[in-house]
Amino acid sequence: MFCQNCGAEVSEKAVVCVKCGVALKRGGNVYKNSLNEEEGKDWTTTLLLCFFLGLFGIHRFYTNSTAIGVVQLVTLGGCGIWALVDFILILSGSYKDGDGNLLVKK
Repeated sequence: MFCQNCGAEVSEKAVVCVKCGVALKRGGNVYKNSLNEEEGKDWTTTLLLCFFLGLFGIHRFYTNSTAIGVVQLVTLGGCGIWALVDFILILSGSYKDGDGNLLVKK
């Protein structure tokens, strides 16, 4: 079993990762492994959605961050500033989806 944040191996009974201190999520009976390429949303799709439709927060809806997507939709991406920050985070590889997974470059 692995930590969804740092990928360190953890025991089955662990609630918090001893390496990074993040609370562990459960997916059924097994902890999620964020290093699994099947988890997380596509990096390219998110980048393009943010570039073309970032003012409307469409990339947030795609990445399951619906509440933030609604706020960006109403405020036009925080007058464009929030959309620009998200675009930079996506480019740098620091952007996480609504489930806390990093975007996956497929």
